[in-house]
Amino acid sequence: MEASRATSTRRSVLVLAVLLALCAALTAAMILTLTRPRPAGRALPTTRVQIGNQPFTLEIADNPGEREIGLMHRDHLDADHGMLFVFPDSRTREFWNHEVAFPLDLIFLDGDGMVVSIKGMQAYSDLAVSSDVPAQYAVELNAGSAQRLGLSVGARLSLPADLIKPAR
Repeated sequence: MEASRATSTRRSVLVLAVLLALCAALTAAMILTLTRPRPAGRALPTTRVQIGNQPFTLEIADNPGEREIGLMHRDHLDADHGMLFVFPDSRTREFWNHEVAFPLDLIFLDGDGMVVSIKGMQAYSDLAVSSDVPAQYAVELNAGSAQRLGLSVGARLSLPADLIKPAR
């Protein structure tokens, strides 16, 4: 009986050690993914969008990997550039400005391109910024852009038709 209990204890300890090793490996992989810059020469697709009275070139982040990296590992963002985050559904979103060297305006849009929330994010901030309401798209621009362009909740951006995706 004692030998059986000892074998069972050793087996449990071994299983626990394997689970801890797996957790450590997964954590390391997540850290590498979040801190790895986009490969050189691998540009995201772009689109032109009129925001207020100014045309912007927006990089399109439409898959989980690109949405995670966003604008990380860059030292600036041109005044007429930004990033458009495309999600498959409409729900409350949270963003952070991890490893982004400049402050941003974050403009949340519903599935029709209507502004539902506008927030600001400080450089290198790991604080979560919430849309507070469901959003299917988000646009990141240099801080102060939303105010300069006169954007407010209820304004509508004309997103390119090929990017409009019915919410699931």
